[in-house]
Amino acid sequence: MHTIDLIVIALYMVALVAIGLIAKRKAGASADSYFLGNRKMSWWMLGSSGMASNLDVSGTLIIVAFIYAIGIQGLFIEIRGGVVLIMAFLMIFMGKWNRRAQVMTVAEWMKLRFGSGPQGNLARLLSAIANIAFAIATITYFAQGAGIFLGSILDIDPRLASVMMIFVASIYTVASGLYGVIYTDVFQGFLIFFTIIYVCILAFVQFDLPEEFLVSVPMLDGTFKSIETSLSDWGQIIPSWTMDLPGEYARYNLFGIAILFYLFKSTIEGSGGTGGYQIQRYFAAKSDREAGLLSLFWIGLMAFRWPFVVAIAMLGINIGLGGSVIANPEEVLPIVIMNELPVVITGLLVAGLVAAAMSTFDSVVNAGAAYWVKDIYHRFLNRRASERQLVIQSRVSSAVLILVGLLMTFFFRNLNDIWAWITMGLGAGLIVPQIIRWYWWRFNGYGFAFGTLAGMILAIGQRLVAPEIPEYMSFIFIAGGTFVISITVTLLTTPTESTVLTKFYKITRPFGFWGPVRSCFRSQDIQKINAENRRDILATFIAVPWQIILFLTPMSFMTQQWGNFFALTAVLLVLSVGLYFAWFRHLSTIDRGREEEPVPVSKAPLK
Repeated sequence: MHTIDLIVIALYMVALVAIGLIAKRKAGASADSYFLGNRKMSWWMLGSSGMASNLDVSGTLIIVAFIYAIGIQGLFIEIRGGVVLIMAFLMIFMGKWNRRAQVMTVAEWMKLRFGSGPQGNLARLLSAIANIAFAIATITYFAQGAGIFLGSILDIDPRLASVMMIFVASIYTVASGLYGVIYTDVFQGFLIFFTIIYVCILAFVQFDLPEEFLVSVPMLDGTFKSIETSLSDWGQIIPSWTMDLPGEYARYNLFGIAILFYLFKSTIEGSGGTGGYQIQRYFAAKSDREAGLLSLFWIGLMAFRWPFVVAIAMLGINIGLGGSVIANPEEVLPIVIMNELPVVITGLLVAGLVAAAMSTFDSVVNAGAAYWVKDIYHRFLNRRASERQLVIQSRVSSAVLILVGLLMTFFFRNLNDIWAWITMGLGAGLIVPQIIRWYWWRFNGYGFAFGTLAGMILAIGQRLVAPEIPEYMSFIFIAGGTFVISITVTLLTTPTESTVLTKFYKITRPFGFWGPVRSCFRSQDIQKINAENRRDILATFIAVPWQIILFLTPMSFMTQQWGNFFALTAVLLVLSVGLYFAWFRHLSTIDRGREEEPVPVSKAPLK
């Protein structure tokens, strides 16, 4: 890299650390300040931070690899996680349901749902352990991706590069908590946005793809194979039912079935909510309305990621036109940066992508530490801990999570390997209890706890015993086993107390199988809840395709497939109008306080 580029990157790192250290004093006031920013963050800041957190280097490397090797249809593979389709559900109803609980973590939420007795405590403990495990796996994924990217750029060992980047991010993350995360994310978001716009304009104006060209895919033996494709096939927006890909990508040859499965998985995941850094933004939101607005802003900003990855893939293909096809799809991003961009812009883009990596990393660390501090240390180990002790625990646990995540990078061979296990293995084990807890009144804390434990054991066992089985088989095996354990334990143990259930329903107002609980409320309250639930269900059916089309439209623009672009634009406009009438105009203009909550009129035990 040119000296000027290195100076740009160094100055950027110094700026991040400075912002984090400035926010240290605010974060040190209390645990609530450290993890939620005292719930005083503006919706646009939370949304900007969410976008920056989702735009990680590891995910960008994988998505660029898929788009480079497969074309626009690579987006559909990333419905499994990279499209973040869960945002559509968070925008419509799941975000406000979580915000209404007024808690700090998903594990703390268990007290509201299952009570503070043995079943509630057990559910809270297992939820905290599971979310910490998920945070460690995610840190591992981001650390390895950042190492590959920065190592390629600086021509150093990837693990050394990963340690360097994480060291800088750790300074402000450990020191300033969510304040540092949000402030640095907003700063990073502006830089990322600038670099995305520049690269898209460069690719669109200066590079036209020919009708025929070569790409490359990874083989199972560690080598790579060049394959020929056409511009029309590469720019295709309607997913094929089958593909004929060799090597590692052969797992996607039953493409239509894979997409349907990923949509099914995303629907389950979205309907069950999420934990970690994503849901933390909603716990920090001021009101139902701001929870919706931050989601809308978050999704809108994420849409810019997709033309960017197409632009990078186009520039990578252009390098191959000179006779040397880029062999490893996961190296397209760093190779393009080093060969196709001018001085200063290279430095800004590298700084922006490193910023994206650190943005995701710091969010995961901050959210993961919250589970230790709030749900294990404060709840079970030291109930009388002072605010100072809680902040110290916050910083120590953040450092420990970082160290363990780095050590875990030695157990995975590539990024797609890690991501597949996180989304289809460990994620499958955690999502089943998460979804049942919202929609079935009889589901209790014991069912949640033992289901979560079974999910973790099955996911880790699958990784150790049968790491090569297809993703869908892994998901079915782990999710199915978790479901059986969750339901069996629930039916063999006592229900959650009726007072706990009525309080939960009064605050959250979910739809689903809540008949015995709903019968405890006045009919006029139930009518209002039914009206809100019906709107949310309708709006969700609109929001999911709306988000996918929103991402596909600028991708077609980049490839100059004008027929596809105008058709997608028309569909997007129709869906946007529908979303306005079904959801946006109904956003509450005031915070839904307790005076608006439904009033239970019966305290009889539920059967």
